[in-house]
Amino acid sequence: MPRVVRIYENGGPEVLRTEELPLAAPGPREVLIEVRALGLNRSEAMFRAGRHIERPRFPARLGYEAAGSISAMGSEVEDLAIGDAVSIIPPPSVTRWGTYGELINVPDEYVVKHPSSLSWIQAAAVWMQSITAYGALIDIAGLAESDTVVVLAASSSVGLTAIQIANAVGATVIATTRTTAKKQALLSFGATHVVATETEDLLARVMDATDGRGARVVFDPIAGPRIGTLVEAMAQHGILISYGMLSPEATPYPLFPIVAKGLTLRGFTFKEIVLDPSRRARAREFVLQNLASGRLLPVIDKTFGFDRIADAHRYLESNEQFGKIVVTM
Repeated sequence: MPRVVRIYENGGPEVLRTEELPLAAPGPREVLIEVRALGLNRSEAMFRAGRHIERPRFPARLGYEAAGSISAMGSEVEDLAIGDAVSIIPPPSVTRWGTYGELINVPDEYVVKHPSSLSWIQAAAVWMQSITAYGALIDIAGLAESDTVVVLAASSSVGLTAIQIANAVGATVIATTRTTAKKQALLSFGATHVVATETEDLLARVMDATDGRGARVVFDPIAGPRIGTLVEAMAQHGILISYGMLSPEATPYPLFPIVAKGLTLRGFTFKEIVLDPSRRARAREFVLQNLASGRLLPVIDKTFGFDRIADAHRYLESNEQFGKIVVTM
């Protein structure tokens, strides 16, 4: 029987249990994939810990991303074939179609034949960050060449993808990171400016970089008390897109500058894109085109074997990585 990872309670990485589990045949519109690699996401650690929007039903599977080859298909699947090398646009439920397993069933609408130039490891590290960054910056904010975007937690896989997408459309990127340790790496990667928030004045740096206008777009996975500074650093009629809640502290609502500047504060998750077939199709096309051109390429920080999934989660929560953590079979 194939091995899978499940949790029976919320907690730290130690609650991840690898066990053998029988797998049903794929449904009419499902694809059975032999997984070669899977990408880790911060949201999975939050789900494991009980801090995610989706609540687990124990025992719960988890995982959004994987790459592998098709082993079997349902009777109604079209445009795919046994043996195809594929990767997964994250389905809307982390536990219903969890990817932490040697064999997984996935609805065919979320299965993509990725470019052959990608390795299994790279292919497993494409879709969550790409859909998230594209959805926020392009689909919602309409990021353009004339814009400046502030990308928080910029050394994460989503942050790095946001930098690549912003560069692809010609926008100016102000990346943030906590310390100076990753500053040069972010500049080398393509950020126009980098702010180390523990030692530098974020508001002053943004205003200096924009000649006092402020940034039209802010892309924030953190929230918390710093939202007031972010709002002060925004341009008139700007948009702040919040896609995470990494800060354990409360998030105040800075009413006065929001009203005075006519700002939009917008919550976002990748599900907004993947649950809408037309928006998902546009996102898929954008990502595939930019993968093919080389403007978009996943950055892999570190890989772990499947039997070290708990260690991979510990590393994910250390905040030491620059890019994606991938687990291989």
